[in-house]
Amino acid sequence: MKKCSTGFFMEPQNFSVNDGDGIRTIIFFAGCPLKCKWCANPESQDYNNCLVKEYSVEQLLKIIERQEIFYRNSGGGVTFSGGEATLNPDILRELTNILYDRAINLAIETSAYFNFEEVRDILEKMDLIFVDIKHMDEDKHVAFTGKSNKAILDNIKKMNALNIPMVVRIPVIEGVNADDCNIVKTAEFVKENIDNPKIELLPYHSFGDEKYEALGIEKPSRDFKTPSASRLKELRKLIESAGVEAVSYN
Repeated sequence: MKKCSTGFFMEPQNFSVNDGDGIRTIIFFAGCPLKCKWCANPESQDYNNCLVKEYSVEQLLKIIERQEIFYRNSGGGVTFSGGEATLNPDILRELTNILYDRAINLAIETSAYFNFEEVRDILEKMDLIFVDIKHMDEDKHVAFTGKSNKAILDNIKKMNALNIPMVVRIPVIEGVNADDCNIVKTAEFVKENIDNPKIELLPYHSFGDEKYEALGIEKPSRDFKTPSASRLKELRKLIESAGVEAVSYN
C-alpha cells in the first residue's frame, strides 16, 4: 500500500471569510523562503517550532470533508497559505489535484518566490491567486525580507499569463512601505502587468507577538506601525488613480 504523504503545517483554520470567496478552510503550510521582519506567523519559518504539526494528506482531507457543506452553501472552498505553500510542491500538488477533481474552489496565498515551471501545473488549477508585493525597491526588499524581489515580480507577470484571477496584496506597514512613492510604483506595476488589476491593502498588526513570546524569539521592531484608517483611505485613492481596483476580502 502506498504510504500517505505527510507534511508540516500550522493548525488549519475553518470558517474563514477573509481569504477568498465564501466560507473557507485555510491550510497553512510551514516553511517560508522569506524572513519578513514583521512576520505574523513566525512559527511558519521553521518545521521544528512547537506550533507546527505534521499532518498527512488523509488527515487534511478529513478536516476539509467535514467543512464541505459550508463551501457548497456559501460559494467558498479551500485556500492554501503559509508560510509558503509552494515550498512544499509535492504535497501541495497532491492536495490540489484531489480537491480539484472534487470541484472544490481553490485559492492560494503566495509570496511568488518560487521556480515558476515547478509549480505551474498547481497554479493552473487555482480559482484565485493572492500574491504579496512587500516592496518595489529591491534593496529595501532585501533588507526587510532577506530576498530580492526580482523573481517575485517576474513570476507575477508569468502568473498573469495563466488567465486566473489575481489579487496583489500589500502588507501596509508605516516605517517600511506605506509611503506614497512605493504604493504608486506598486500600483503602476500591477496596472502594467496584470490584465484585470486589483490590489488589497492589508494593514500591519501585532497579533503575532504572543507567538514570538512562545517561541522565545525577538518581537518585530516597535518602529513598525499600523496605518490609520484615514491613511489607508488616501492610499486606496492613489491606487485607484493609477487605474487599479482597490478591493477588500476582509
